[in-house]
Amino acid sequence: MILIKKNQLNIGHLSTAYHTNFVMMADEKLKNDLNLGFNWILFGTGPAMVKAFENEVLDIGYMGLPPAIIGIDKGVPIKCVAGGHVEGTIMVAKQETKSLSQLNNNLTKVFKQFKGKVIGVPSRGSIHEVILNHYLKKYNLLEKVKVRHYKQAEFIAIDIKENRLTAGVGTPALAIFASTILKSHLIIPPEKLWANNPSYGIFIRDNFIEDHEELISKFLKRHKEASNLLRNSPSLAARKIASSFRIFNKDYAEAVIKISPKYCAGISKAYLNATMEFVKILFKLGYIKRRFKMKNIFDFRFIKEIHPEKEHYSK
Repeated sequence: MILIKKNQLNIGHLSTAYHTNFVMMADEKLKNDLNLGFNWILFGTGPAMVKAFENEVLDIGYMGLPPAIIGIDKGVPIKCVAGGHVEGTIMVAKQETKSLSQLNNNLTKVFKQFKGKVIGVPSRGSIHEVILNHYLKKYNLLEKVKVRHYKQAEFIAIDIKENRLTAGVGTPALAIFASTILKSHLIIPPEKLWANNPSYGIFIRDNFIEDHEELISKFLKRHKEASNLLRNSPSLAARKIASSFRIFNKDYAEAVIKISPKYCAGISKAYLNATMEFVKILFKLGYIKRRFKMKNIFDFRFIKEIHPEKEHYSK
């Protein structure tokens, strides 16, 4: 059961270590800026967060673009008001499985290793599942590879260790966690699996946007500062993350941050292009019933003011 707190900002987030919420949770300045309390609510997956938005439980949420787009298609009134990170999906497997680099950067050969085998991935509609299904369809493997869904990515690593899975697709945290409990390796790094894919953005309910413009601007300014910290000072960011969420220690958080260090509050052209490519794929794979335009997904008014400079995803 989700506890809603009145006179507080109800913010949904995932356990993903590099999302700015964990940095912001350790920042007393945020409370002073907004003169408001915060109710940070942990969700296992993006689709679960979409359901909370549908039930008007949340004001703000951190999630991947595909589950949000699926929610918008079903009538959930939310918009993406800021970016956060790109290239947040990786693939791991045991050492005996050949990696992309070992197969001369041939994605077809990587995926064809899994004929007749099982791959673990977070819940249906997550960005990771959409990416995986895209490749399985592209390489004619949808009927030849079994996909098993998980509410928590950590269970994917455990099941790889127990030989219930051959590989797993998820966030960079999956790679770090898997390496601590079994002899696994990163077989497809984030930039090779899907370049510039919008791993998460900041979503807000439409009616909340109209009623709280000043509050949203202040929140996003702190989000921008936290994004800069993740990019420029990963060690300090890792300390803050570890203090906010004690499941992570500093070394673990820092290792996760460094796998795909493309953090920015801005919304780049590449971020937008990747999102609209997802719209095509979601429609093609049957996740959504209509094709959306950018205006159906994004509200740019805040980020244009807060992040007028060039985006920081590209190096």
